[in-house]
Amino acid sequence: MVLGASTLAAQAQPTLAPRDTSFTVASALRKARKTHPTITLARPTVPTTIQARQNLTYCTVGGRALQLDIFYPKAKRPAGYPAVLLIHGGGWSSGDRSHHVPIAQQLAARGYVTVTADYRLSPEARYPAAVTDLKAAVRWLRAQDGTYPIDTTRIAVWGFSAGGQLAALLGTTNGDAQLEGEACHTSRSSRVQAIIDVDGTLAFIHPESGEGDDSKGLSAATRWFGASKTENLALWHQAGALNHVSDQTPPILFLNSVLDRMHAGRDDMTKKLDAFGIYHETHTFARAPHTFPLFHPWFEPTLTYTAAFLAKVFPPRP
Repeated sequence: MVLGASTLAAQAQPTLAPRDTSFTVASALRKARKTHPTITLARPTVPTTIQARQNLTYCTVGGRALQLDIFYPKAKRPAGYPAVLLIHGGGWSSGDRSHHVPIAQQLAARGYVTVTADYRLSPEARYPAAVTDLKAAVRWLRAQDGTYPIDTTRIAVWGFSAGGQLAALLGTTNGDAQLEGEACHTSRSSRVQAIIDVDGTLAFIHPESGEGDDSKGLSAATRWFGASKTENLALWHQAGALNHVSDQTPPILFLNSVLDRMHAGRDDMTKKLDAFGIYHETHTFARAPHTFPLFHPWFEPTLTYTAAFLAKVFPPRP
């Protein structure tokens, strides 16, 4: 079943609801320390080689100003720098763009323009609002080519947990008009050239998926979609990146914890990528909790794998 634009627009209508603050870095640290008592919050020194602008509005939808923070090298480069859009997690209902400022700053010091962006969460707007918001953020990046040192031909998307699911979906639906949205910089492309999925599901309808169990209350995914699997199976299928892999899918890096359900569909997706000859990498952190990229000792290898992958798919230019 293919969903029409009117159906998707109806799903995206904002609702009045208080902000969900259930997922924070502090709460994630408390939970992770129950099984990993020696871990610490990753707050590396801010590099002196970068500059930043914060609280920039990249799109206004229905009176809602969506904002981002941008970090980039002070050094000039005629060709500009590849860009990376970082997407926070929080079960599509909670979380904050500040969660990944540390890795955004460190990547900027390695020669990237990085952005941490807001998107509408499920208490405010259901699927596909988050997707169309983030595609607008990619278009905003391309519209800034005269303001920030961005190589607009090389944009990657990096996401953790729900953000990883969104990153994979953005990259596998390059050019999909159904998920493009109609707001902000629509003359620009929302295509991305690389994906980094950090423990984000690739398929909602899959034997490995833990999403959609409403037996003890509405699951995070059901709240996001506004319908259970049985009520709107097509919608749940549409949101799975596994179902959109094609010869146009960009290279992808999978970074994973030991929780298999958090990357449901990954192995099936790598088989599809192999069939199309698309480059991919997978790295799993032994004994790591789901929230591993936020904490030492996993922050540094997460950064290292990310930077190495980006250097491979976006080789340096003069």
